[in-house]
Amino acid sequence: MKIFAETDRFLLRELLPSDIDGMFELDSDPEVHKYLGNKPVNNRAQIIDTINFVRQQYIDYGIGRWAIIDKKTNAFMGWSGLKFVTELTNRHQNYYDLGYRLIRKYWRQGIASETAIITLDYAFNILKVEEVYAAASCENIGSNKILQKIGLNFIETFFYKDIECNWYKLEKHEYEKKIAKKKF
Repeated sequence: MKIFAETDRFLLRELLPSDIDGMFELDSDPEVHKYLGNKPVNNRAQIIDTINFVRQQYIDYGIGRWAIIDKKTNAFMGWSGLKFVTELTNRHQNYYDLGYRLIRKYWRQGIASETAIITLDYAFNILKVEEVYAAASCENIGSNKILQKIGLNFIETFFYKDIECNWYKLEKHEYEKKIAKKKF
């Protein structure tokens, strides 16, 4: 099991086949999928496919979404991290996408922000990427606030699979300025 990053409260480790129950709790919840096209999963086979997809990303690109594990309880809380996106999205292709998804009982505890900040650190300081992108449904006020709070810059709106989304970007030089000023 590889641990990619950690914060005071959380370990961010590779997603494992044994995370199936936690992932099913996460992705079968209609509230979690409210701004993702309202298509929660309804069986564990779909979760196995998701876990296998992420694990293949580790092999192909050296990065993929990470399981968020509570250090005190060892509970699976959701995922956070980067995804290397190869399909064309909003006129972009082959880019690093920042994302996070939490089991509902862990919402509004600062977990997404905390894990997204350490993900940006990993992206710019370990992977040495030049830019990170993110997208959030325009209606998902919470996620849009998080992306802005952690320093991503709003670029434009676009449609992704019939969902109007906000498109964000953070370049390495901007990140370094914000870190130097501790502006997160």
